[in-house]
Amino acid sequence: MATAHNSAEKGQIAKTVLMPGDPLRAKYIAENFLDNPVLVNNVRGVQGYTGTKRGVPVTVMASGMGIPSIGIYSYELYNFYDVENIIRVGSAGALSDDLKLRDIVAGMSAGTDSGFAKKFGVPGTLAPTASFELLRHAVECAEEKELNISVGSILSSDNFYNDDKTALDKWKKMGTLAVEMEAAGLYLTAARAGKRALCICTISDHIYRPEELSPEERQLGFAEMIELALDVAVKMG
Repeated sequence: MATAHNSAEKGQIAKTVLMPGDPLRAKYIAENFLDNPVLVNNVRGVQGYTGTKRGVPVTVMASGMGIPSIGIYSYELYNFYDVENIIRVGSAGALSDDLKLRDIVAGMSAGTDSGFAKKFGVPGTLAPTASFELLRHAVECAEEKELNISVGSILSSDNFYNDDKTALDKWKKMGTLAVEMEAAGLYLTAARAGKRALCICTISDHIYRPEELSPEERQLGFAEMIELALDVAVKMG
């Protein structure tokens, strides 16, 4: 059953996958939040583990950085491993003045400056959108935990370093909450496969204020977001 990027056998990957960008974060989530995690994929060091949460099978696997990378891994999971739900758990830079470090943002939609959508051949502009079912569960679970969660549009940018210093100002003016690099690709791949996707991010820095988490805090400090995503996975199970 192995693909070019995944050595797992069919049946070793759960119907719901949590997908951080960082392989070390995938390992951290598996070892600290799942019961009996088993390493099922380590091709190119993109670690994937399957365990359980409250008796429900859950896989956590890294996506790497950027839309092309998450496009590959999500495509294989949806189309070759019968995955139904992928929840991206990542970091984002805040654009909204109302957001602060460690706040949780759920991307109802994901604008992008990427050309990834063109591969689908739609004669117009595709709108990369989250699964309403996953989003609804995320909001309900956040309310049950009394967590603040901001829901709205996010930006999936192809450029971490951008010579156009005014580009993000324009996205902010349109009400975009935060910027990351993967959600739009995930949403488009899910739409084409007829599957479900959601991006939940923790704010790791603020684009307009001198605030940021350290690399260690980014890797290890996202417990509330991870637990929230796992609650959604349990509901889907």
